[in-house]
Parts: sequence; C-alpha cells; structure tokens
Amino acid sequence: MNKAANLLEVRDLRVSFGAHDAVRGLNFDVAQGETLALVGESGCGKSATALSLMRLVPTPGRVSGSLRFDGRELLDLSAPDMRAVRGRQISMIFQEPMTSLNPVLSIGAQIVETLRQHESLSKAAACKRAIELLDLVRIPEPQRRVFDYPHELSGGQRQRVMIAMAVACRPRLLIADEPTTALDVTIQARILELLDGLRRELSMSLLLITHDLGVVAQHADRVAVMLAGEMVEQAPVAQLFSQPQHGYTRGLLGASLNVADDLHYRGWKLPEIRHGIADDGKPTFAVVPRSARGGQHDEPAAQNRANDDAPLLALHDVRIDYPHRHGKTTLRAVDGVSLRIARGETVGLVGESGCGKSTLSKAILRLVPAAAGEIRLRGTDLVPLRERELRPLRRHVQMVFQDPYASLNPRRTVGEILETVLVVNGVDDARQRRSRIAAILDRVGLPSGTPQRFPHEFSGGQRQRIGIARALVLEPDLLICDEPVSALDVSIQAQILNLLVELKRDLGLAYLFISHDLSVVRYIADRVHVMQAGRIVESGDHREIWRAPQHAYTRTLLDAHPGRRFDAQAA
Repeated sequence: MNKAANLLEVRDLRVSFGAHDAVRGLNFDVAQGETLALVGESGCGKSATALSLMRLVPTPGRVSGSLRFDGRELLDLSAPDMRAVRGRQISMIFQEPMTSLNPVLSIGAQIVETLRQHESLSKAAACKRAIELLDLVRIPEPQRRVFDYPHELSGGQRQRVMIAMAVACRPRLLIADEPTTALDVTIQARILELLDGLRRELSMSLLLITHDLGVVAQHADRVAVMLAGEMVEQAPVAQLFSQPQHGYTRGLLGASLNVADDLHYRGWKLPEIRHGIADDGKPTFAVVPRSARGGQHDEPAAQNRANDDAPLLALHDVRIDYPHRHGKTTLRAVDGVSLRIARGETVGLVGESGCGKSTLSKAILRLVPAAAGEIRLRGTDLVPLRERELRPLRRHVQMVFQDPYASLNPRRTVGEILETVLVVNGVDDARQRRSRIAAILDRVGLPSGTPQRFPHEFSGGQRQRIGIARALVLEPDLLICDEPVSALDVSIQAQILNLLVELKRDLGLAYLFISHDLSVVRYIADRVHVMQAGRIVESGDHREIWRAPQHAYTRTLLDAHPGRRFDAQAA
C-alpha cells in the first residue's frame, strides 16, 4: 500500500490499564477508501484499539505510540482539537445501539445535536438534514420516524440510526465495532450493504471490528488478526482465507462455521482453540484440530421412526396471543404451529426476531399461556394444567439462555445458584445436592472450585457452561437452547457446540435449538423448521433444507447469510 495513500497510520500502539497491557506494539495502516477488518476474540484488544483512535480510552487507561490521521498526530491534539476531529473526521458505530442512544430524546433530536455540534446549521436546517440522513440509511417514512424514540424502533432500525449519526458530518474514517453482532441475518446483510454503499458514496475508509469471518470474507479488503493484544497476521482478504500463515489464524478459520459447508455433528467434531498462560505470564494458545467422529453418531432415523408414535414433545396447532397495549385487540405471535421432537433428537428452529421462536419456547415451558392447541410433553398436554399439576413435569424440560451473564444471579455463587434449583424441585438431601452439583460441573468441564465463585469471575464461555449445568442438574429429557452461542466468540462457540453434542450422546438428551445463525443450525440439527410471522413455512432434515429450499423465505435467509465459502486450512 502506498504510504501517501494511507489515511491512518498506527505505529507501536500500546494501551495500558495499570500493569496490564490491553494492546501491545500494534502496527497497521488504513488507506483512503479501504475497508480493513480487525479480527480476534473477546479481550484481544480490538475495542481498546478503536477507543484509542477516538481518544476515548477510559481512566486510568494510558495510550502511547503514534496515531497519525491524515498527517496529524492524534495523541498530540488538545482536547478541544480532538473533539473537532471526533464525529467530523473520525466517527464510530458501537455494538449495542440501545445503550448508545439516549432513551429520553427522539432520534431526530440526537442527529440534530450531532450536526449542530460540528456544522453551522440552524435548527430547521439540521432537522431537514436529519430527515435526509434517515432516508439515506433507509428508515421508512423518515419525516414521521424522526420524532420516534429509540424504544419505538426495531434493533435493525436503531443500528441504522447509529449509522446516520456516525455519517452525519461525512467523516473520512468510520470505525464500526461489531455493528451487526446482535442482528438477524437479513438485517445484518442490509446493514453491511448500507455501510459498503456509504463508504463508496462518501469516499470513507472503514475499520470493521468483528469476530464474524463470514462478514470479513464478504466485505473487507484486508484483514488484521489480533491475539492477546498483539497483531499476529495481516493480509489481503483472499490471501488470508486461502493461505493463512499463523497457527491462531488457521484455528479461527477452522472453528468458523459457514452455511455453505457441509459439516454436521454426526460426522465431525469442531476444532477448538484452548487459551492459557505460560510460566513467564504471557498468553498461549493451542489448536485442537477438527476430527472425525466414530459410529456413536450414526443416522438416528430408525430411532426417530421408533419414537414417532410417542415423541418426547409434540405440539399441535399451537396459537399464542398477546393483548394489544390498549387491551382492545390481540397480536397473534404464534399461529397454528405443529412440530415433534423425538428422544435424542435435535430440532432446529430458525427465523428472524419477532417471528415467534422465543414465544413458542416460553409456551413449551408454560411461561406464557397458549390460546389454543396442544403441547404434549411425555404424552401429557401441558396447556390445561394448573401450576400444581405442572410442577413435577417441569424438571423434564429446561432452558439454556442466550446471555450467559444476564441469566445468572450476580449476587450468588455458582453453588448457591445450582443448589436453589435442586431445593425448589424437591431434592431435600444436602449431601445428594452437593454430589449432583459436583458431578454436573465436572461433566460440563468446569474446575472443582467453581461452586465457591461468583458468575463475574468466569469467562463468557465458562458462564455458558454454568448455564448448561443449571439446566442439566435436574436431569431433564429436553433442553430448549435459545440462541445459546450467538453471544460467544467463534472458538468458544465451537467448544460449546462440541459440549452439547457430547452431552446429547452421553445423557440421551433432545434439543430444541433456536437460532438465527443458519450455519450453526446446519451443523447441530437433525431436522429444521423455518418460522416466519408466527408460522412454520418450511421443514426438512439437515440435508434437504439447505440443498434444495422450497420456500422463498428460506431462500432469502440463505442468500443473506454473510461470507462466501472459504476453504480454511484445518489446524
């Protein structure tokens, strides 16, 4: 890359918090009009790098090295001069728009505030420009929606508002920190296409921070891979995906699932990246390569047929209504859904936010009432049962939630969390409770000292293992997994998926696996149901539905999935 064409030059960047270096000796460039993807797992220093470019590293963090933007050293700028750069020359889109937008101001007022901070515009002119920006990011009816508050918009629309604010002053560099992680696949595709179009239209450079290698493959020009605060590899995107040089890069590529890959849990165990600390205190990693599975995961079609007459779970024509906020009408969230899950089977349920997936799972758990239909668990219809009659059945079906931190009580130790589950469900013997807790924590791969520690003392992957342990401690027949890996890094995702496969094999579990990530569902599910607007629009086994989708909506989901097929060199 020609040095004269570089808009941003980062040299020997170090971001320190006390004795801990979040970033060490980082070097990279971003050329005018280029998209550079910064890739790595949580804690590798990606976000610390982005915040240092914006001069927003929180106290007591210290930043050293050189950050030259358009020939100016950002670290030498005064606070007022940096405020002039921030938002106008360099802007940033954050991962979670709901926490980044002010909930008590309309979206229009927030865009107007950004415009008037950096440009000499009257309030009327700024309001007109705010509507133009909402139209630019394809918010429908921008003249009306400009008065809406953040909570009145969908997740995708809130992210579009964040983009509108970020590009309001036509910055030369846009930093996008995980801009699509929490979004549905079709919304993600639209957001990424929007960013790419704005980059070309406004002649911007884009620093794209992500752990989604499919997004990188489709939208980046170059890739920089970070591990434990350091850069381990940089390359043009085609070169990195076809000829990765560093072992960690090969591990990330190997652990990444792509919907175009014909990988299934019966045939393959996913590669895993194991992290550690060397004797000198430096972080280390090791890649456990992908491996073929043995005969224990043979096609369970015969078993499924044997259980057809008595499935573990059978839903028939289930309808679920929510009352309108004014109480006069109802919203039909689930409209006539029927499905069956055999013992030992994994059924995938895919669809976009709002389609009714999570509502259906809550109805199975009887957390929301069904307006009509049957929900038969082990032959018993749950719909008409009272709470007293439900209680002995509840232990047979448990749930693993999406957010492994929000679903655990931060004020209780892991031992107390698990013991409460057992006490509530009638396990009165304290010695038996301790024995079951120790056994299940060992089974999900957590250390012996886990019961005495609090949730915040564990990594995200470990917290999800705790959530799985909480669900399994009652020895259920069915686990409902609601987006169980969507909040996890790619290597941790591989570990959790491998764990779920092993638990299914060893404990005879059945899973209802809910996700918007088609690549994960393709790997983990035996059969798949596609849900749209409260209805199941297509069903099929794990081969048919990907190879020959019949419904237009299924084809839309598959077409929107990010990333061309890449052939990672297996670690």
